[in-house]
Amino acid sequence: MRYLILLSFFIVSCSTEYLPKPKGYNRIDLPEAGYLNLADSFPYSFQYSKHAKILRDSSWIAERYWINLFYPQMDANIQITYKPVTDSIIREYLSDSYRLTSQHNVKAYAIDESILELPNGMFASFTELEGEVPTQVQFHVSDSVDHFLRGALYFKTATKNDSLAPVIDYLKKDIVQLLMTLEWK
Repeated sequence: MRYLILLSFFIVSCSTEYLPKPKGYNRIDLPEAGYLNLADSFPYSFQYSKHAKILRDSSWIAERYWINLFYPQMDANIQITYKPVTDSIIREYLSDSYRLTSQHNVKAYAIDESILELPNGMFASFTELEGEVPTQVQFHVSDSVDHFLRGALYFKTATKNDSLAPVIDYLKKDIVQLLMTLEWK
C-alpha cells in the first residue's frame, strides 16, 4: 500500500508542466511636476524641479557657477556647467561639448540631437543617447557673446536604462523646462 501511494505520487508529480515566472520590474512612482526659480546669485536663471536639490559641484575641476540638480528620490543628477564667453573661445566650448557627447559612441546605439528654439530667441542643442551609456541626455546653449551653459543627466545606479525609461522621460521634461525658462543676467 505504501509503495502504491509513493508510486502514484511520482506519477502525478512528473506529469505537471513547469512554467517559469515572467520577468518583473520595480514599480516607479514619479512625483507630480512642479518648478521653482533658481536663486539670483548666478549669472543665469531658470526654473528647476521642486523635487531637486541644488548642490555646488564639488569636483576638483569645478568652477564658481557649476551646480548639480540632485534628485534624491531618483538618485539622479543633472550636472550644470557655466562658462563666460570671451572672444573666440566659444568654438572651444562647443567643440568640448560635442567631444564629450561623442565619447559615448562606443556604447550608444543611437545619438539623436535636436535643436530647440527657446522663447528668448536662442537655440539649444538637446542630445538624447540610447543604450547602456552613463548619460542619457546632454544639452548646451549659448548666446555666443557672453554665456555658455552645458548640462548632462547622470544616474548613481547600475540599473539598466530600459528599466529607468519612465524616470529618464520625466527628467527630460524637467530639462526642457529648464531650457525654456533660461535667462542670462
